Amino acid sequence: MHFTRITVNPAQMGGVPCVRGLRIPVATVVGMIADGMTIDEVTTELPDLNREDVREALRFAAEAVLERQLPLVISA
Repeated sequence: MHFTRITVNPAQMGGVPCVRGLRIPVATVVGMIADGMTIDEVTTELPDLNREDVREALRFAAEAVLERQLPLVISA
């Protein structure tokens, strides 16, 4: 998968993936969605972003999860 809106710059934000070179980490966008915000609410809160930025951040996060194993807690 090719991401045109996600950038990684070691000199910016500690090299964490950000949206379009802005100081808005993908994790921030994904966290806002996870907290129940809609895409429109996210773009209102972060006006430098548009709907496609949010969608690509979500696709990037989904792809990133596929690339590593995450520890899961098995509940009884």
